[in-house]
Amino acid sequence: MYIPLLIFLAVVGANVIVSVYLERKVSAFIQDRLGPMEVGKWGLLQLIADLLKLFQKEDIIPTGVNKTLFKLAPYLIFASIFSGFAFIPISGGLQGSGIQTGVFVLLGIISLDIVGILMAGWASNNKYALLGAMRSVAQVLSYEVPMGLIVLCVAITCSSLDLQEISTQQGIFSPDANYLLGIKALGINTTDVGGFLTWNIFRSPFLFIGYIIFFIAGLAEANRAPFDLPEAESELIAGFHTEYSGFRWAILFLAEYGMMLLISLMAAVLFLGGWNTPLPNIGSLKLATWTSGQPDTLTFHIWGAFWLFVKAYFGMFLQMWVRWTLPRLRIDQLMYLCWKVLTPISLILVLISAFWRILMII
Repeated sequence: MYIPLLIFLAVVGANVIVSVYLERKVSAFIQDRLGPMEVGKWGLLQLIADLLKLFQKEDIIPTGVNKTLFKLAPYLIFASIFSGFAFIPISGGLQGSGIQTGVFVLLGIISLDIVGILMAGWASNNKYALLGAMRSVAQVLSYEVPMGLIVLCVAITCSSLDLQEISTQQGIFSPDANYLLGIKALGINTTDVGGFLTWNIFRSPFLFIGYIIFFIAGLAEANRAPFDLPEAESELIAGFHTEYSGFRWAILFLAEYGMMLLISLMAAVLFLGGWNTPLPNIGSLKLATWTSGQPDTLTFHIWGAFWLFVKAYFGMFLQMWVRWTLPRLRIDQLMYLCWKVLTPISLILVLISAFWRILMII
């Protein structure tokens, strides 16, 4: 029973190592510099050196804090984010949690991290930390509205809340994948073609706009720039985790990159075909079949996990690109974007999804 837990912890640790190194190199490339170069070949061991330094730091608990809540908050944030990985279908035969309403349960579990953030800010007995926590609560609760509406668009299009079913419909192994495709009028049997043509952003072209909105809301959910107001160093020192150090700060850092990966995995499942291959079958050239394997075989699971994580890390690369390109928004700009731009567009997309579904049935 401990093997899945060990595999999970290994994936989480590997994600942090890969993500931190990639972010440093991506940011260096964007800013026309080299990034880490001195510790190990191409700076590959820089993160190891940073971790060794971090774990040797003293675990400081300031005077006047609520010690119980202060100690508990990082673990609550960590648990709420990483429990969400249980709902992600890694390949065609691995059901994740197997919950029929998995997508909305996943959104609900992710939302629990704001409790930990608010707990961390309030328990720190620091006004900067409390302001950062309050910003995070307002931000996350606001951007969950357009995110939830976009997820509803996908659920209407696929007629399912099951993440595994949503993934299956976007590949060559779905018997009714051709049923909802917007290009079926062209006489193309996309069930046999597969590849990117069966992704939701092509099955229902308006979902491409939905993907963009989901991506923006995901940045806000993960407190990533330009929506990193809860951790605005220039205003709040470090926001809700100002008073944390050592291992507890490392837990918060681990949770941030875990949230990035989780949001990217959700985007891949909902819009980019999940574990299905992006390569289509072109005539006698069966690229989709060759890069998927036969169902219920080890090769099939390996290919599925490979494609899912390739798409997820592409999403993480986009998050890093945005962070090192756009300036931070003001709080009024952030709320304006959510309530007066993204939410109305999301409501319109929900209506379009309903009409699209009716048209495809007819």
